[in-house]
Amino acid sequence: DTELESSEVVPKMMLVAWWVALVPLTGSLGLVAPQSKSPRLSVRRASEETAVTAGGFNTAGEPPLEIRGFSLAKAFLAAGGVVTTASFAEFFGSQGQAGLSSIGFIYGIPILLIGLALQYAELEPVPVEFDGDQTALEALWEAKATETLLKIRKDVTRHRYGDEAHLDTTVKALGLVPPGKPYPQLRYLQIAQQDDELKFAMIFSSPDTPFYDWSDESRIKKYNSFFGPGVDASVAKVDADKRLVAIQLITTDA
Repeated sequence: DTELESSEVVPKMMLVAWWVALVPLTGSLGLVAPQSKSPRLSVRRASEETAVTAGGFNTAGEPPLEIRGFSLAKAFLAAGGVVTTASFAEFFGSQGQAGLSSIGFIYGIPILLIGLALQYAELEPVPVEFDGDQTALEALWEAKATETLLKIRKDVTRHRYGDEAHLDTTVKALGLVPPGKPYPQLRYLQIAQQDDELKFAMIFSSPDTPFYDWSDESRIKKYNSFFGPGVDASVAKVDADKRLVAIQLITTDA
């Protein structure tokens, strides 16, 4: 009876582990609290409607938990590696006799699989650069940053799982993803001061979207509505060889 129960439990445990491992690949594990007070826009693309906030953030299916400061993928890989290694050590140390090693194999290998799935789907946090004294610019940020700017910085400076790119819903809704081409990739943020106002730049690597698409006058007006209110938007070419382009947002008193 004991052997029969064990033969039934192990496949069930493996099935559950595989299901959990596939979650990051079938949907976004953003791990961030929803912002219910943000104004919403309705963007229609290819006959389907998606709810996005003013900054272009997809609010559908956001989990009510935020995890910051470490990689969930690396945590699972480390835990799975420790459990599996300990199980092998116990198995060979006990000369192949059944014991805790069997429990370790049941949990250790699935944990490793979850870690690998998360690693595959993981987006690293983007760095923040300061064009000037960091302390002074952080103080300016606290005084001038709008709700949308705060959300952007918070959203992209943490690990994300299952997304095509940071701000993927934003660039797609803005029409910056050519059909059949990869998403532009957010490389870093830059915070600066301009005429006593906060200047916030998002620098993208854009090998497949030409600069004139980014800098089109009608699209710049769209940036103002997406990232506003309270900002003036512009576009700058950062590095032509590396195909780096920046969306710049400067705060206003309005």
